[in-house]
Amino acid sequence: WTSRCDGWRRSQRRREADVSIAGEPVATTEPSLNALIDTAVAGLNDIILGKETQVRLCLACLFARGHLLIEDIPGVGKTTLAHALARSLGLSYQRIQFTSDLLPADIIGVSVFEADTGQFRFHRGPVFAQLVLADEVNRATPKAQSALLEAMEEHQVTADGQTYPLTEPFFVIATQNPSYQVGTYPLPESQLDRFLMRIELGYPAASLERQLLLGRDRRDLLDELAIAITPQQLLRLQGAVPQVHASAALLDYVQAVARYTRQAPEFEAGLSPRAVIALLRAAQAWAFMHGHEGVLPEDVQAVLPSVVGHRLAPRDEARFRNASEIGQHVLAAVAVP
Repeated sequence: WTSRCDGWRRSQRRREADVSIAGEPVATTEPSLNALIDTAVAGLNDIILGKETQVRLCLACLFARGHLLIEDIPGVGKTTLAHALARSLGLSYQRIQFTSDLLPADIIGVSVFEADTGQFRFHRGPVFAQLVLADEVNRATPKAQSALLEAMEEHQVTADGQTYPLTEPFFVIATQNPSYQVGTYPLPESQLDRFLMRIELGYPAASLERQLLLGRDRRDLLDELAIAITPQQLLRLQGAVPQVHASAALLDYVQAVARYTRQAPEFEAGLSPRAVIALLRAAQAWAFMHGHEGVLPEDVQAVLPSVVGHRLAPRDEARFRNASEIGQHVLAAVAVP
């Protein structure tokens, strides 16, 4: 295990310290990947006050090539966080406002007949961006919601029998209002499973809310937010995450979590294999962000509530107030080997 970690660390240093010009490695002053992450976190924390854990979870989700669901009441900064992520990472950004009359073509695009050529031409929809914000996704009908499924899973869309690849990196952030609010539709389980993580922002602390009242408008600060990580550097980060070592004992712990959810009588169904892979990838991303040479149980525990809470349906809905409590229940029930 130690030799594997040492080898990963040496190869990582070589990637960060060298570039190749005409086949010859030369030194570069480019910051390390971890330094880039710290810069991104600092910039985002200036926009979204007092939510560093949520900010880091968002970045871990992106580094693990996942999609993010943010569920909370209106006005707590969900849209602002998505926009800030796009600017900090230098990604092309599109916002889709989900409403009850939204159609799939409004998301993926539509073919229009052009008289001068006598042919149909596909006009790309807003999903053709590197970061897509599906704002208030549960206010649209299930038919419109399902238009995102192929894009999120396959990174492509199909229209009129033609398949169009999406730009890499591709990341969907969906915001969702609580189900008790008027005009919401529940997300189908198949779509919930496409989101690697689900988080909540919550109310700010009183001192931070005072800063919001006395400080500058968040939109003005967004305009000044500098790019901390370029799309090319982001792709390097995403490529480095799967290389973070996960020991056999760590995999035993992850599988024990999955086994518990599949056998526990309090859940309708347990975690799918895709969910177990998502948990490991998220833990690897969290370990990489914090400079760990291998995945630790603490890394799994840090991301587990956000990864599994929205995937587990309790038989008694009154037992858990939210998805975070479901994750905390699983953590308490499964011992670290």
